[in-house]
Amino acid sequence: MDMKSMHLLLRVGAAAAVMSLAACASPEKTPATAAVAVSHNAVDNAVSAGAPELAPEEISAARSKMMQANQALAAKDYKRARELAVQAQADAKLAQAKATSAKATAASNALNEDLRVLRQEVDRANSDQQ
Repeated sequence: MDMKSMHLLLRVGAAAAVMSLAACASPEKTPATAAVAVSHNAVDNAVSAGAPELAPEEISAARSKMMQANQALAAKDYKRARELAVQAQADAKLAQAKATSAKATAASNALNEDLRVLRQEVDRANSDQQ
């Protein structure tokens, strides 16, 4: 292999290495639109589950981070937008879980109260027959 071929091979190798590094870095520059959209849906789901009434702190944190993610996305700070979107999604899921848990607890308490009243009526009916 002559010197000219060797330089050409080195240049091609260097170009390939640079392109590989650029490909690795490109996801950081990719808009985090999908992550922000997922966080928006998570907040909507939490709101539908009753989070504003049953988990107000968590849904407020999720909304705040979602707004910050939108601002970072608009500023083309894609890494920060993606991080905030993931945090907003986690906060929204926590808010939804707390709301769902609170509803389940309330339903369980109502059922226990109904059972208590039913037992009293059965006990009273049994005592009247004796």
